[in-house]
Amino acid sequence: MEVIGDLPRELFLEILLRLPAESLMRCKYVCKYWHSLITNPKFIQLHLNYNYNNNVCVLLKRCLVTCLGQKENLLSLVCGNGFSFENLDVDLSLYRKEPCLQLLGHCDGIICLSNYRDYILLCNPATRESMVLPESCLPCYPWIRNLISQTTGLGFGYDAKSHCFKVVRIVSYWEELRGSNVPHFSRAEVYSMGTDSWKEINVTVPAHVRYSPCFETYFNGAFHWYAMDDNGNEVILSFNMQGNEEFQVIPMPSFISMHDHSICRSLLVWNDCIALVIYPERGIEKSFEIFVMKEYGVKESWTNVLTIGPLTRVERPLVFRKNDEILMEGSHGQMMSYNLRNKEVKDLPIYGVPKSFSTLVYVNSLVSVKGGNQMLDQRDNTGIFLFVFLNTLLVHVDIYANFC
Repeated sequence: MEVIGDLPRELFLEILLRLPAESLMRCKYVCKYWHSLITNPKFIQLHLNYNYNNNVCVLLKRCLVTCLGQKENLLSLVCGNGFSFENLDVDLSLYRKEPCLQLLGHCDGIICLSNYRDYILLCNPATRESMVLPESCLPCYPWIRNLISQTTGLGFGYDAKSHCFKVVRIVSYWEELRGSNVPHFSRAEVYSMGTDSWKEINVTVPAHVRYSPCFETYFNGAFHWYAMDDNGNEVILSFNMQGNEEFQVIPMPSFISMHDHSICRSLLVWNDCIALVIYPERGIEKSFEIFVMKEYGVKESWTNVLTIGPLTRVERPLVFRKNDEILMEGSHGQMMSYNLRNKEVKDLPIYGVPKSFSTLVYVNSLVSVKGGNQMLDQRDNTGIFLFVFLNTLLVHVDIYANFC
């Protein structure tokens, strides 16, 4: 068996694959061979696949109050069975004191952040690499009197057909003197990392996006928002990030009362399905009803599978960390965990300004936000790919001794 120093080749690569991205970013400066290996798109893909299978964490955005009484945003990772967490040293200078900062999706270690007004930021917290997207290509219609524009929907995802990260933006236009909360019309544009530019898509936006806490979700290659259609029905509006770039309206369950404004709706991903959580906006005790769409896009497949509670001191659900565990925000700004099996509630040592929490399921990666490495489809045959990669890349590993 050929070796690198005292290590077999295969063991050397397996060790590198298990290192976090932060450590690999330092390792690539050890020598030319390590730099070539760690920056290779195939190695980046293998490292990403390993973390998807072994090291999935929760990325948390929250606000903290400084000693001067100012609110600042902070990104943290919640990992492991013991709920260990670490604060990330990420430059959020554009958004550090932005009270409306939103996490808008995660793909392959890259996250999207925005305040819904001006800047949209792509960031890899592990590599500390970030990029502000170019300005919108949509017109503001300054020549139309009393018409105002507003970004109502933003979403981030991955197009597996073109192997490209994308951001979708919905802009709605209101007549200022109309006195209605329904926009006059809406338009949509898509940013592609491959071209580093926006393009308007010639499609009809079939519903109007509305805010609902913890609802915006990326799943199944599509981004989802809470919305109202032209008939006043509450729906889920989705945008397919794949090649066709189309909107779809997904009906809400018909057997629950959706027009009660004292009820909140959150959309999460649970057991590889879309899960709708219904719960009261206020109250000392709250119960959380969970409806699962067992067949994606089919209204009749909505099923009421579980009711959590009543629970005290709980404000809202955040994310399913595991299939049997959900993280929730407490009423006083602390993070809590609820175990679906033993119905146990735990207070976690993570605190923030109340209602400032937002979360994403996250994996550590080396993927660049600059588009310098195009990723492969996650559904590719990874086993064959690994075999070919090991037998083509490592055959040249003897140059290691010449460079190190």
